[in-house]
Amino acid sequence: MRKIVYRETHSSRAVVATIAAVLVIVMAAYGLLESAVHAIGQPAWLIQPTLAAERIIALPAGVPPLLLGAGGAVTAMVGLFFLLNAVLPGRRARHVMAGTGSHTAVVVDDEVIASALARSARLAANVTPEQVMVVVSQRQVIVNVRPTSGVPVAETAVLAAVQEELRGMSLVPLPEVRVNVAATGVIGA
Repeated sequence: MRKIVYRETHSSRAVVATIAAVLVIVMAAYGLLESAVHAIGQPAWLIQPTLAAERIIALPAGVPPLLLGAGGAVTAMVGLFFLLNAVLPGRRARHVMAGTGSHTAVVVDDEVIASALARSARLAANVTPEQVMVVVSQRQVIVNVRPTSGVPVAETAVLAAVQEELRGMSLVPLPEVRVNVAATGVIGA
């Protein structure tokens, strides 16, 4: 059951691994092609392998510093992309509901959780649906409320309502709640 829940709550690295593998295969195939063409005495397809190695070794010579810096920055960003995809957890925007039994698991999208929490916050604040926005992340829930002009919103009531709704959901891990009430209100809501 743990494997299934993990598969549903974490993103696959297959696409990134496939891109990396294709890049390595293309570069290796090109190197093999150039080496084979050079070995049979034909002119290079794009550049001779020895000439390419010499140019890489003497790279700063003859290359404008701006172009060299831009190429280095692009290479660093591509490397950083692959490194971060390999190291970071890659969580999907989903939570697991606890207490559903040993043979069952309920995985809930964060959008569904946000919708339920927005309804609770809206009812506690006595505002329209357009005046409440909820953002759910792995460890935190942020509730933004824009009150109606002239009608104060009890931040503690909204916080209590959202926390009660979260406790009823039994999410693992239980995110902490933060409520933001806007200083300016909405006219005529």
